Amino acid sequence: MNRVAIALAPLILAASPFSAQAQDPHAGHAMPAPTRPAAEPAPRPQTPARPTAQDPHAGHVMAPAQTAPVSDPHAGHQMPAQPATLDPHAGHDMSTMPPVEQIDPHAGHDMSTMTPAQADPHAGHDMSAMSMGPPDVPTSADNPGRPPEDPLPVAALAGPAHAADLVFGTEAMAAARQILVRENGDVRTTAVIIDRLEAGFGDDEETYLWDVQGWTGGDINRFWWKSEGEGDFGGDLEEAELQALYSRAVTPFWDVQAGVRQDFRPDGEDTTHLVLGLQGLAPYWWEVDAAAFLSTEGDLTARVEAEYDQRITQRLILQPRLEIDVSASEIPELEIGSGLSSVEAGLRLRYEFRKEFAPYVGVEWSRALGDTADYIEARGGEPDDTRFVVGLKAWF
Repeated sequence: MNRVAIALAPLILAASPFSAQAQDPHAGHAMPAPTRPAAEPAPRPQTPARPTAQDPHAGHVMAPAQTAPVSDPHAGHQMPAQPATLDPHAGHDMSTMPPVEQIDPHAGHDMSTMTPAQADPHAGHDMSAMSMGPPDVPTSADNPGRPPEDPLPVAALAGPAHAADLVFGTEAMAAARQILVRENGDVRTTAVIIDRLEAGFGDDEETYLWDVQGWTGGDINRFWWKSEGEGDFGGDLEEAELQALYSRAVTPFWDVQAGVRQDFRPDGEDTTHLVLGLQGLAPYWWEVDAAAFLSTEGDLTARVEAEYDQRITQRLILQPRLEIDVSASEIPELEIGSGLSSVEAGLRLRYEFRKEFAPYVGVEWSRALGDTADYIEARGGEPDDTRFVVGLKAWF
Protein backbone atom coordinates (compact mmCIF):
# COMPACT_ATOMS: atom_id res chain seq x y z
CA MET A 1 0.00 0.00 0.00
CA ASN A 2 2.80 2.37 0.88
CA ARG A 3 4.56 1.56 -2.38
CA VAL A 4 1.44 2.52 -4.38
CA ALA A 5 1.15 5.85 -2.55
CA ILE A 6 4.76 6.73 -3.24
CA ALA A 7 4.32 5.95 -6.91
CA LEU A 8 1.20 8.10 -7.25
CA ALA A 9 2.69 11.09 -5.38
CA PRO A 10 4.32 12.76 -8.45
CA LEU A 11 1.11 12.52 -10.41
CA ILE A 12 -0.82 14.13 -7.60
CA LEU A 13 1.69 16.98 -7.31
CA ALA A 14 1.60 17.62 -11.08
CA ALA A 15 -2.13 18.01 -11.00
CA SER A 16 -2.02 20.21 -7.91
CA PRO A 17 -2.66 24.03 -8.40
CA PHE A 18 0.58 24.76 -6.57
CA SER A 19 2.71 23.00 -9.15
CA ALA A 20 3.15 26.17 -11.35
CA GLN A 21 4.56 28.09 -8.43
CA ALA A 22 7.00 25.33 -7.76
CA GLN A 23 8.26 25.54 -11.40
CA ASP A 24 8.26 29.35 -11.64
CA PRO A 25 9.03 31.33 -8.47
CA HIS A 26 7.46 34.42 -10.14
CA ALA A 27 4.16 32.72 -10.88
CA GLY A 28 1.28 34.83 -9.60
CA HIS A 29 3.43 37.91 -9.10
CA ALA A 30 2.70 41.27 -10.78
CA MET A 31 5.71 41.80 -13.10
CA PRO A 32 6.49 45.17 -14.70
CA ALA A 33 6.75 45.21 -18.43
CA PRO A 34 10.40 45.01 -19.56
CA THR A 35 11.97 48.10 -21.06
CA ARG A 36 14.83 48.48 -23.49
CA PRO A 37 17.46 51.20 -23.74
CA ALA A 38 17.02 53.93 -26.31
CA ALA A 39 19.82 52.49 -28.46
CA GLU A 40 18.39 48.99 -28.41
CA PRO A 41 17.12 47.91 -31.86
CA ALA A 42 13.44 47.55 -32.56
CA PRO A 43 11.81 44.37 -31.24
CA ARG A 44 11.33 41.43 -33.50
CA PRO A 45 7.89 40.76 -34.90
CA GLN A 46 5.72 39.08 -32.31
CA THR A 47 5.11 35.42 -32.74
CA PRO A 48 1.76 33.84 -32.01
CA ALA A 49 1.07 33.32 -28.31
CA ARG A 50 2.32 30.07 -26.94
CA PRO A 51 -0.05 27.72 -25.22
CA THR A 52 -0.36 27.96 -21.48
CA ALA A 53 1.58 24.80 -20.98
CA GLN A 54 4.62 26.36 -22.78
CA ASP A 55 4.46 29.85 -21.17
CA PRO A 56 4.55 29.78 -17.35
CA HIS A 57 3.39 33.46 -17.32
CA ALA A 58 0.23 32.79 -19.28
CA GLY A 59 -2.80 34.18 -17.53
CA HIS A 60 -0.81 36.48 -15.24
CA VAL A 61 -1.45 40.22 -15.04
CA MET A 62 1.75 42.08 -15.97
CA ALA A 63 2.33 45.52 -14.42
CA PRO A 64 3.22 48.56 -16.61
CA ALA A 65 6.87 48.91 -17.69
CA GLN A 66 9.27 50.64 -15.30
CA THR A 67 12.17 52.84 -16.34
CA ALA A 68 14.47 51.72 -13.56
CA PRO A 69 17.49 49.70 -14.53
CA VAL A 70 16.18 46.73 -12.58
CA SER A 71 13.41 46.34 -15.16
CA ASP A 72 15.89 45.13 -17.83
CA PRO A 73 15.17 41.41 -18.20
CA HIS A 74 18.52 40.95 -20.02
CA ALA A 75 20.61 42.07 -17.06
CA GLY A 76 23.19 39.40 -16.31
CA HIS A 77 22.09 37.26 -19.26
CA GLN A 78 24.48 36.06 -21.99
CA MET A 79 23.12 37.50 -25.27
CA PRO A 80 23.59 35.65 -28.58
CA ALA A 81 25.27 37.29 -31.56
CA GLN A 82 23.31 40.16 -33.16
CA PRO A 83 21.64 39.46 -36.49
CA ALA A 84 23.10 40.77 -39.77
CA THR A 85 20.47 43.49 -39.94
CA LEU A 86 21.98 45.11 -36.84
CA ASP A 87 25.66 44.68 -37.88
CA PRO A 88 26.27 45.21 -41.65
CA HIS A 89 29.60 43.36 -41.39
CA ALA A 90 28.07 40.25 -39.73
CA GLY A 91 29.26 37.15 -41.55
CA HIS A 92 32.06 38.98 -43.45
CA ASP A 93 35.66 37.81 -43.36
CA MET A 94 37.61 40.76 -41.93
CA SER A 95 40.93 38.92 -41.53
CA THR A 96 42.38 40.19 -44.85
CA MET A 97 41.83 43.89 -44.17
CA PRO A 98 44.95 46.01 -43.53
CA PRO A 99 45.67 47.28 -40.04
CA VAL A 100 43.92 50.39 -38.85
CA GLU A 101 47.20 52.37 -39.01
CA GLN A 102 47.36 51.85 -42.80
CA ILE A 103 43.77 52.94 -43.34
CA ASP A 104 44.06 56.01 -41.11
CA PRO A 105 47.66 57.20 -40.44
CA HIS A 106 46.38 59.18 -37.46
CA ALA A 107 44.76 56.16 -35.75
CA GLY A 108 45.72 56.03 -32.10
CA HIS A 109 46.98 59.65 -32.08
CA ASP A 110 45.54 62.19 -29.70
CA MET A 111 44.23 64.97 -31.94
CA SER A 112 42.21 66.78 -29.29
CA THR A 113 44.93 69.35 -28.49
CA MET A 114 45.67 70.32 -32.11
CA THR A 115 44.43 73.60 -33.55
CA PRO A 116 42.83 73.69 -37.06
CA ALA A 117 45.94 75.36 -38.48
CA GLN A 118 48.12 72.50 -37.12
CA ALA A 119 45.81 69.83 -38.46
CA ASP A 120 45.64 71.49 -41.92
CA PRO A 121 48.50 73.87 -42.89
CA HIS A 122 46.27 75.41 -45.59
CA ALA A 123 43.38 76.14 -43.19
CA GLY A 124 42.16 79.72 -43.60
CA HIS A 125 44.04 80.26 -46.91
CA ASP A 126 42.22 81.41 -50.08
CA MET A 127 43.02 78.69 -52.64
CA SER A 128 40.56 79.87 -55.34
CA ALA A 129 43.09 81.92 -57.31
CA MET A 130 45.75 79.23 -57.45
CA SER A 131 46.45 77.46 -60.76
CA MET A 132 46.50 73.68 -60.67
CA GLY A 133 48.70 73.39 -63.80
CA PRO A 134 52.51 73.42 -64.00
CA PRO A 135 54.27 76.68 -63.06
CA ASP A 136 54.69 79.17 -65.90
CA VAL A 137 58.46 79.51 -65.69
CA PRO A 138 60.56 80.29 -68.79
CA THR A 139 62.93 77.54 -69.87
CA SER A 140 65.92 79.80 -70.51
CA ALA A 141 68.90 78.86 -68.41
CA ASP A 142 69.50 82.54 -67.64
CA ASN A 143 66.05 83.07 -66.17
CA PRO A 144 66.28 83.80 -62.43
CA GLY A 145 63.22 81.64 -61.84
CA ARG A 146 65.15 78.46 -62.60
CA PRO A 147 66.96 76.65 -59.82
CA PRO A 148 70.63 77.61 -59.59
CA GLU A 149 73.18 75.38 -61.29
CA ASP A 150 76.60 74.62 -59.94
CA PRO A 151 79.49 76.04 -61.99
CA LEU A 152 81.67 73.70 -63.99
CA PRO A 153 84.53 72.20 -62.00
CA VAL A 154 87.94 73.68 -62.65
CA ALA A 155 89.26 70.35 -63.92
CA ALA A 156 86.75 70.35 -66.76
CA LEU A 157 88.45 73.35 -68.38
CA ALA A 158 92.02 72.52 -67.41
CA GLY A 159 92.81 70.35 -70.43
CA PRO A 160 93.08 71.25 -74.14
CA ALA A 161 90.07 72.64 -76.03
CA HIS A 162 89.87 69.40 -78.05
CA ALA A 163 90.53 66.15 -76.21
CA ALA A 164 91.51 64.39 -79.45
CA ASP A 165 94.66 66.53 -79.55
CA LEU A 166 96.05 64.42 -76.70
CA VAL A 167 95.72 61.27 -78.84
CA PHE A 168 96.42 62.33 -82.44
CA GLY A 169 98.36 65.54 -81.95
CA THR A 170 97.37 69.21 -82.30
CA GLU A 171 98.54 69.68 -85.90
CA ALA A 172 96.80 66.59 -87.26
CA MET A 173 93.51 67.44 -85.57
CA ALA A 174 93.64 71.10 -86.67
CA ALA A 175 93.90 70.01 -90.32
CA ALA A 176 91.03 67.54 -89.82
CA ARG A 177 88.82 70.23 -88.30
CA GLN A 178 89.45 72.57 -91.22
CA ILE A 179 88.33 69.88 -93.64
CA LEU A 180 85.24 69.28 -91.54
CA VAL A 181 84.32 72.97 -91.54
CA ARG A 182 84.91 73.30 -95.27
CA GLU A 183 82.84 70.25 -96.18
CA ASN A 184 79.95 70.78 -93.75
CA GLY A 185 79.78 74.39 -92.62
CA ASP A 186 81.57 76.44 -95.29
CA VAL A 187 80.78 74.75 -98.57
CA ARG A 188 81.96 76.57 -101.72
CA THR A 189 79.46 76.44 -104.57
CA THR A 190 79.28 77.89 -108.06
CA ALA A 191 76.18 78.31 -110.21
CA VAL A 192 75.18 79.89 -113.50
CA ILE A 193 71.49 80.71 -114.01
CA ILE A 194 70.08 81.58 -117.42
CA ASP A 195 66.87 83.20 -116.29
CA ARG A 196 65.81 84.40 -119.74
CA LEU A 197 67.30 83.61 -123.12
CA GLU A 198 64.55 84.50 -125.56
CA ALA A 199 63.44 85.84 -128.88
CA GLY A 200 60.57 88.30 -129.15
CA PHE A 201 58.22 88.84 -132.07
CA GLY A 202 56.39 92.17 -132.31
CA ASP A 203 54.53 94.08 -135.03
CA ASP A 204 57.44 95.05 -137.23
CA GLU A 205 60.54 93.74 -135.49
CA GLU A 206 62.15 90.67 -134.03
CA THR A 207 64.28 91.07 -130.93
CA TYR A 208 66.53 89.02 -128.73
CA LEU A 209 67.23 89.29 -125.00
CA TRP A 210 69.34 87.66 -122.33
CA ASP A 211 69.19 87.82 -118.55
CA VAL A 212 71.91 85.73 -116.93
CA GLN A 213 73.41 85.69 -113.45
CA GLY A 214 75.55 83.47 -111.25
CA TRP A 215 77.59 83.25 -108.07
CA THR A 216 80.49 81.54 -106.40
CA GLY A 217 81.15 81.29 -102.66
CA GLY A 218 79.66 79.95 -99.47
CA ASP A 219 76.32 80.27 -97.71
CA ILE A 220 77.06 83.69 -96.19
CA ASN A 221 79.55 85.44 -98.45
CA ARG A 222 79.45 85.20 -102.25
CA PHE A 223 80.70 86.89 -105.37
CA TRP A 224 77.68 87.54 -107.58
CA TRP A 225 77.61 88.64 -111.23
CA LYS A 226 74.69 89.65 -113.45
CA SER A 227 74.33 90.48 -117.13
CA GLU A 228 71.41 91.77 -119.21
CA GLY A 229 71.08 92.97 -122.77
CA GLU A 230 68.78 93.22 -125.78
CA GLY A 231 68.87 94.10 -129.46
CA ASP A 232 67.24 93.58 -132.87
CA PHE A 233 67.92 90.64 -135.15
CA GLY A 234 69.87 92.02 -138.08
CA GLY A 235 70.48 95.28 -136.23
CA ASP A 236 72.71 96.75 -133.60
CA LEU A 237 72.88 95.97 -129.91
CA GLU A 238 70.63 98.44 -128.12
CA GLU A 239 72.08 98.13 -124.61
CA ALA A 240 73.93 95.74 -122.35
CA GLU A 241 75.12 95.78 -118.74
CA LEU A 242 77.37 93.76 -116.49
CA GLN A 243 77.37 93.83 -112.67
CA ALA A 244 80.02 92.55 -110.27
CA LEU A 245 78.70 92.36 -106.71
CA TYR A 246 79.69 91.26 -103.24
CA SER A 247 76.71 89.47 -101.66
CA ARG A 248 76.21 88.74 -97.98
CA ALA A 249 73.31 86.84 -96.43
CA VAL A 250 71.66 88.94 -93.70
CA THR A 251 68.66 86.63 -93.09
CA PRO A 252 67.89 83.09 -94.22
CA PHE A 253 66.05 84.44 -97.30
CA TRP A 254 67.69 87.78 -98.11
CA ASP A 255 71.10 88.91 -99.39
CA VAL A 256 72.47 92.43 -99.40
CA GLN A 257 74.55 93.15 -102.51
CA ALA A 258 76.96 95.94 -103.33
CA GLY A 259 79.32 96.51 -106.23
CA VAL A 260 79.64 98.13 -109.64
CA ARG A 261 77.68 98.12 -112.88
CA GLN A 262 79.03 98.85 -116.32
CA ASP A 263 76.72 99.83 -119.22
CA PHE A 264 77.68 99.28 -122.86
CA ARG A 265 75.96 101.23 -125.67
CA PRO A 266 76.55 101.27 -129.43
CA ASP A 267 76.90 105.06 -129.45
CA GLY A 268 79.81 104.87 -127.04
CA GLU A 269 77.89 106.36 -124.09
CA ASP A 270 79.25 103.79 -121.65
CA THR A 271 78.42 104.51 -118.02
CA THR A 272 79.64 103.14 -114.69
CA HIS A 273 77.41 102.90 -111.63
CA LEU A 274 77.74 102.06 -108.00
CA VAL A 275 75.20 99.40 -106.99
CA LEU A 276 73.43 98.72 -103.70
CA GLY A 277 70.72 96.08 -103.80
CA LEU A 278 68.65 93.49 -102.02
CA GLN A 279 67.85 90.06 -103.45
CA GLY A 280 65.88 87.20 -101.98
CA LEU A 281 62.61 85.43 -101.45
CA ALA A 282 59.65 87.55 -100.35
CA PRO A 283 56.51 86.21 -98.65
CA TYR A 284 54.31 84.00 -100.85
CA TRP A 285 57.44 82.82 -102.73
CA TRP A 286 58.02 85.91 -104.83
CA GLU A 287 61.64 86.14 -106.01
CA VAL A 288 62.66 89.79 -105.75
CA ASP A 289 65.72 91.61 -107.08
CA ALA A 290 65.82 95.33 -106.21
CA ALA A 291 68.76 97.68 -106.66
CA ALA A 292 69.66 101.38 -106.73
CA PHE A 293 72.31 102.72 -109.14
CA LEU A 294 74.40 105.87 -108.83
CA SER A 295 76.28 106.72 -112.02
CA THR A 296 79.55 108.56 -112.35
CA GLU A 297 77.51 111.44 -113.82
CA GLY A 298 75.52 111.72 -110.60
CA ASP A 299 72.33 110.14 -111.96
CA LEU A 300 70.35 108.06 -109.48
CA THR A 301 68.09 105.32 -110.80
CA ALA A 302 66.48 102.18 -109.39
CA ARG A 303 65.01 98.95 -110.70
CA VAL A 304 62.77 96.31 -109.11
CA GLU A 305 62.16 92.85 -110.59
CA ALA A 306 59.73 90.28 -109.17
CA GLU A 307 58.67 86.88 -110.45
CA TYR A 308 56.67 83.94 -109.11
CA ASP A 309 56.55 80.26 -110.12
CA GLN A 310 53.02 78.87 -110.12
CA ARG A 311 53.21 75.12 -110.57
CA ILE A 312 50.37 73.68 -112.61
CA THR A 313 51.94 70.23 -112.56
CA GLN A 314 55.34 68.98 -111.44
CA ARG A 315 56.77 69.93 -114.84
CA LEU A 316 54.44 72.63 -116.20
CA ILE A 317 55.01 76.02 -114.55
CA LEU A 318 53.37 79.40 -115.16
CA GLN A 319 55.56 82.39 -114.26
CA PRO A 320 54.24 85.98 -113.98
CA ARG A 321 56.98 88.61 -114.05
CA LEU A 322 57.04 92.36 -113.32
CA GLU A 323 59.80 94.96 -113.78
CA ILE A 324 59.66 98.65 -112.79
CA ASP A 325 62.28 101.36 -113.55
CA VAL A 326 62.51 104.64 -111.64
CA SER A 327 64.76 107.67 -112.10
CA ALA A 328 65.39 110.50 -109.66
CA SER A 329 66.16 112.98 -112.47
CA GLU A 330 65.88 113.34 -116.22
CA ILE A 331 68.63 111.82 -118.35
CA PRO A 332 68.03 113.19 -121.88
CA GLU A 333 70.98 111.40 -123.51
CA LEU A 334 69.47 108.06 -122.44
CA GLU A 335 65.86 109.14 -123.14
CA ILE A 336 64.90 108.63 -119.50
CA GLY A 337 62.54 110.97 -117.70
CA SER A 338 62.23 111.57 -113.99
CA GLY A 339 59.90 109.53 -111.84
CA LEU A 340 58.40 106.22 -112.90
CA SER A 341 59.96 105.74 -116.33
CA SER A 342 58.82 102.30 -117.56
CA VAL A 343 56.92 99.14 -116.66
CA GLU A 344 57.20 95.62 -118.08
CA ALA A 345 54.79 92.77 -117.32
CA GLY A 346 55.07 89.28 -118.75
CA LEU A 347 53.57 85.82 -118.46
CA ARG A 348 55.62 82.76 -119.39
CA LEU A 349 54.66 79.08 -119.46
CA ARG A 350 57.58 76.67 -119.29
CA TYR A 351 57.96 72.91 -119.30
CA GLU A 352 60.77 71.40 -117.26
CA PHE A 353 62.16 68.40 -119.10
CA ARG A 354 64.70 68.52 -116.32
CA LYS A 355 65.10 70.96 -113.46
CA GLU A 356 68.09 72.36 -115.31
CA PHE A 357 66.44 72.66 -118.72
CA ALA A 358 63.02 74.26 -119.33
CA PRO A 359 61.92 75.92 -122.60
CA TYR A 360 59.01 78.34 -122.44
CA VAL A 361 56.59 80.46 -124.43
CA GLY A 362 54.84 83.61 -123.30
CA VAL A 363 53.77 87.17 -123.89
CA GLU A 364 55.25 90.43 -122.60
CA TRP A 365 53.88 93.95 -122.51
CA SER A 366 56.00 97.06 -121.91
CA ARG A 367 55.06 100.71 -121.47
CA ALA A 368 57.11 103.89 -121.19
CA LEU A 369 55.69 106.49 -118.81
CA GLY A 370 55.98 110.23 -118.20
CA ASP A 371 58.83 112.09 -119.83
CA THR A 372 60.33 108.80 -121.02
CA ALA A 373 57.29 108.24 -123.23
CA ASP A 374 57.67 111.79 -124.59
CA TYR A 375 61.28 111.10 -125.59
CA ILE A 376 60.24 107.93 -127.44
CA GLU A 377 57.37 109.64 -129.25
CA ALA A 378 59.62 112.55 -130.20
CA ARG A 379 61.91 110.23 -132.20
CA GLY A 380 58.91 108.52 -133.82
CA GLY A 381 58.66 105.43 -131.62
CA GLU A 382 55.77 103.84 -129.73
CA PRO A 383 55.66 104.18 -125.94
CA ASP A 384 54.09 100.73 -125.49
CA ASP A 385 54.84 97.38 -127.07
CA THR A 386 53.48 93.83 -126.90
CA ARG A 387 55.57 90.84 -127.95
CA PHE A 388 55.21 87.12 -128.18
CA VAL A 389 58.32 85.45 -126.73
CA VAL A 390 59.96 82.02 -126.98
CA GLY A 391 62.86 81.21 -124.78
CA LEU A 392 64.81 78.92 -122.50
CA LYS A 393 65.43 78.84 -118.75
CA ALA A 394 68.38 76.76 -117.58
CA TRP A 395 71.01 76.51 -114.88
CA PHE A 396 74.17 74.56 -114.20
